[in-house]
Amino acid sequence: MAPDGRSKRLRAYRLGFRGELLASLALMAKGYRIVARRYKTRLGEIDLIARRGDVVAIVEVKARPTLAQAMDAVGREAAWRIEGAADMWLSRQRDHAQLSIRFDLVAILPWRWPVHVENVFSGRS
Repeated sequence: MAPDGRSKRLRAYRLGFRGELLASLALMAKGYRIVARRYKTRLGEIDLIARRGDVVAIVEVKARPTLAQAMDAVGREAAWRIEGAADMWLSRQRDHAQLSIRFDLVAILPWRWPVHVENVFSGRS
């Protein structure tokens, strides 16, 4: 029996939640502090916001079979939405002038520790 739309959405939600948890653990192991999870704005959502010193990583988490597929899954339109949400988050930070923003990807791959790719796309300049 084929699963209905609701159970597919629930499975996708659970996969995303587990992926973001693994990504958080991987980033914390590298010395990052997770400052926000699933940060939602009217412009879009950011999966994770991680900070290490004055570097803020705006992180997109993708669970895919390969790293190439994970990187390809972040399209131009998604990047624009993430950038808009990042601008809104940044505008609310008291120390925003001191921060360096970077757009990263954490790929959740089968049977591997999460792969952290820095600067997966550059923001609007």
